[in-house]
Amino acid sequence: MTKVQKFYKSIKRKPRAYKKLMKRKRINSAVESSVAKRRAAEKRLKAYGIIALSISVMFLVSLLYSIISKGYSAFVSSEIKLSVNYSKELVEDDNFLLIIKKAIRSEFPEVSKRNEKRELEALVSTKAMAYRIKDLLSENPENTGKTVDVWVLLSSDADMYIKGKVDTSIDEKLRRLNDRQLAWLDELKEKGLIKKSFNSTFFSSGDSSEPETAGILGSLIGSVFVIISCMLVAFPLGVMTAIYLEEFAPKNKFTDFIEVNINNLAAVPSIVFGLLGVVVYIQMFGLPRSSSLVGGLTLAMMALPVIVIATRTSIRAIPQSIRDGATALGASKVQTTLHHVLPLAMPGIMTGTILSIARVLGETAPLLMVGLNAFVVDVPQGFTSAATVMPTQIYRWSDTPEYGFIEKTSAAIIVLLGVLILANASAVYLRKKFEIRW
Repeated sequence: MTKVQKFYKSIKRKPRAYKKLMKRKRINSAVESSVAKRRAAEKRLKAYGIIALSISVMFLVSLLYSIISKGYSAFVSSEIKLSVNYSKELVEDDNFLLIIKKAIRSEFPEVSKRNEKRELEALVSTKAMAYRIKDLLSENPENTGKTVDVWVLLSSDADMYIKGKVDTSIDEKLRRLNDRQLAWLDELKEKGLIKKSFNSTFFSSGDSSEPETAGILGSLIGSVFVIISCMLVAFPLGVMTAIYLEEFAPKNKFTDFIEVNINNLAAVPSIVFGLLGVVVYIQMFGLPRSSSLVGGLTLAMMALPVIVIATRTSIRAIPQSIRDGATALGASKVQTTLHHVLPLAMPGIMTGTILSIARVLGETAPLLMVGLNAFVVDVPQGFTSAATVMPTQIYRWSDTPEYGFIEKTSAAIIVLLGVLILANASAVYLRKKFEIRW
């Protein structure tokens, strides 16, 4: 008989001690069971969290892959080398369109039928390139009457084929390029007359009806003007409002009403601000529609609550001892706020402001209401010029069936995401660099 068996045998002879032992044993068993259940619940919760995180990352990677895979090729353009003859007669008639057409025809002199000539000319962006060769001649007038080699852009359809984005297995009636055009492109490629280069046009030109010459410069400048207009109004008003409410305003029902409405404004749908911008700025004050000024003032109403809330949070985080110390040294309430509280709260204020800029930079609905979705070819020259912004240009391009614009849409989204990531990274950097731990 083991020691344990002897122990239980001796305990059984004492009923009271035996009952206590068994009760303690049941309690310990219940506790162990409860602990095991809690640990199992914790493991399940962790597993659910990991699964949720994995699904989120999967969707994010899928989205980024879809955008990047469709848009990266827009940063590269296909060009063809043509021998351009600056005929004096055509130069004097300002007929550079015919000059570019003759240049592409000279590569295939055997093409004689009218419809085949049109198909051949469709491989080159003739209208846009006519302006380019005209500009080249104005820079080098000595080329008049001479034949020079010039690299010109292929049309969007030809560019898509060179990039391998045309399915040649389907029937040619369902393609934008027929078999004859594809054969011409293959021949030009074998001759070394076609090359791929960085698409500087995408960053240096405005919008266009032709995908190969459409760029984001106009919308990028328009976005800058809109953000400047927005921040010139929203930042000082937001900071001053927050300072008054946090440092000077008495605590009563009126200020409580203001605080509640500020918090509610931060959750109002953006389309409501667009309607308000149409009524107030365009109809009441008569400001020009589709201008950066109207767009900026409309977005300022959206950014204002965010800046007020961020500024109040930053001011509230400043220890009361800073205020008491300044007051003890004879500083007034205004001096304490402006010389001590506000400088210490500025990192948090700037962080909130940058995040609000990142938010309004991606807004589309209110800007559609005030007309910033217009087709604007020229780069805006001022705050009252007709303009568009990147989100609305992306929206307009996405509604165009041509594959060249689908490519440009994804590329513009990549640029916009890059700007937003840079803005958020700047906010994180400022918060980490200037953060003060009390």
